[in-house]
Amino acid sequence: MRLSYKALLQLYLKWIELVIPPVKIVGTSRRHLVVRKVRVMKTYVLRLQYMLELIARLDTAENFQWTKNNSGSFYYGTFPNGFLWGVGSSAYQTEGAWDKDGKGPSIWDAFTHKKGKVFRNETGGSACDGYYKVKHDIQLLKELKANHYLFSISWPRIMPTEIKTEQVNEKGIQFYNDTINSLLENNIPIVSLYHWDLPQVLQEKYGSWQNISMIYYFNDYANLCFEKFGDRVKHCITFSDPWAVAVKGYDTGEHAPGLKLGGCSAYKAAHHIIKAHAKVWCSYNDAWRSEQQGMVGISLTSGWGGPIDPHSQRDKAAAERYIQFHLGWLANPIYKGDYPEVMKNNVGKSHKSNQTKLPSTNTKFRKAAFIVGEVKKPNLCASQMFPTITFIGKKSAQQGLGTSKLPTFSVQEKTYIKGTSDCLGIGHFTTRCVLQKSFPFLQVPGYNTDYDLAELVDPKWPAPGPKRGFRLLNFIKTQYGNPLVYVTENGVAEKVQCTQLCDEGGIEYLRGYINEILKAPNDGVNVKGYRAWALLDKFEWNKGFSERFRFYHINFKNKNKPRHPKASADYKKIISANGFPNPREVDNWYGEAMDSCSTTHQHLATGNCAFCSVLEKHII
Repeated sequence: MRLSYKALLQLYLKWIELVIPPVKIVGTSRRHLVVRKVRVMKTYVLRLQYMLELIARLDTAENFQWTKNNSGSFYYGTFPNGFLWGVGSSAYQTEGAWDKDGKGPSIWDAFTHKKGKVFRNETGGSACDGYYKVKHDIQLLKELKANHYLFSISWPRIMPTEIKTEQVNEKGIQFYNDTINSLLENNIPIVSLYHWDLPQVLQEKYGSWQNISMIYYFNDYANLCFEKFGDRVKHCITFSDPWAVAVKGYDTGEHAPGLKLGGCSAYKAAHHIIKAHAKVWCSYNDAWRSEQQGMVGISLTSGWGGPIDPHSQRDKAAAERYIQFHLGWLANPIYKGDYPEVMKNNVGKSHKSNQTKLPSTNTKFRKAAFIVGEVKKPNLCASQMFPTITFIGKKSAQQGLGTSKLPTFSVQEKTYIKGTSDCLGIGHFTTRCVLQKSFPFLQVPGYNTDYDLAELVDPKWPAPGPKRGFRLLNFIKTQYGNPLVYVTENGVAEKVQCTQLCDEGGIEYLRGYINEILKAPNDGVNVKGYRAWALLDKFEWNKGFSERFRFYHINFKNKNKPRHPKASADYKKIISANGFPNPREVDNWYGEAMDSCSTTHQHLATGNCAFCSVLEKHII
């Protein structure tokens, strides 16, 4: 039932009556009391004004005509020869065997074993049992006709103590060697070095990515991977979705290590991750590239933000901030040498430096210039760590801070970081419509209050997603000099009560998004591959097993964890055709996929589930 503005206002006033703290007179003057009352009332008047404005904007959004897929705009054609098709997964979500064969605990092991952190207190302790089913799962890749596979290496599985000279887990090394060798028979292995499962010992000793010394530990781990696997793995990703690591791990606490530090915590974590990525790229460039002839890149995940009101300058500015605070935050330093201007202006603005610009082509110079030391006070913001940098920004000033929350790069660091990527991986799941929204009253400011916007998702999603969503590819072309791009993660999750093999929404989602990517080369976008997310249903982080991704259903209640193909596994038809050759063939694919889902299959291993239905289609 929808409440009127009057009813909402009455509820809000009642709430104010309940939550305004009583003002006590304890040895103070009447004048002091009056000033304090005025301040309290001013705060709540501002809150009321803001709430009424937001209600009005959301009412506008409610009537917004969401863009729908137009069948007439479907583009028939094929991708260029050599286009790579694949799927992906990550270690913690699939492997299981969390404490077997010498593996050390990760921050996700520690996080999920704490009550209340994950839906139904589920863990990835056994996950898909991928550690024991590697050859079986590689056979599924053959069924899909995928020609490459993205998987991540579990850092604590090969370096349980985080120090290479202390202990390297040979059983872990052997596991990944066997996996890579098996893949090479039919697929190209693509390795992500970091998909969130940091060794717990680094969290306990150093505070993980809040500490700058993590740059060195990550570089040691990466070089071990290059040494052991680089002769066969020619495409390596340093970090998968570092935005989620920084924001959800240290600001909101939704993900491991589950910290709600607020303030500068997300910015500091991202700052160290960017530096760690650059150091690993330079290490590969200096020590391994000439011999191994591989590529090192990073995978960044971002939605696309469009203005809720295309005629509103405020909403258009909010849409620009959305993209820059998600994608630009991490891509700009790598491709342009510094954070986006809109972030520096919104979160902080540095004074001009008298330093001269140094050349960027010499990696030995980069190495010498990139000087970092262990942080002695891990709770300080970056600008407090380096007092010579005077840096007071709009948001930081509004929040009463004497220094900016957004760290700065020195001239040498900008030179070192810029250009440290051979290719860019892009993860994308849906689009957002955004509107201007300010946070003048919040007591604990953090990342999500710094970019002054509200995000809206179409209730009929994923229908409108593709057409808007892959404007992101054109944005990357324009902003970053048209780099080599691979779509590394793209998919839709479904919340289900029981087995659902006829995932009609998944078929529509894949068809829509892949078709939009097919149009990108015509615009000159240098996109060379697509990896659907993901091969299997798996552990979905803080959502546990409540959300299901993609091609093969797993009954997690069955100790054998059997895999069963869903209708969307007809992705193999798109792969075989290298796109969408003609309307008749594409329509036939859909019919064949749905026919393959018999009633028996729909209710496979569900016991009392007589009527399976998708309860909610949901994005991560």
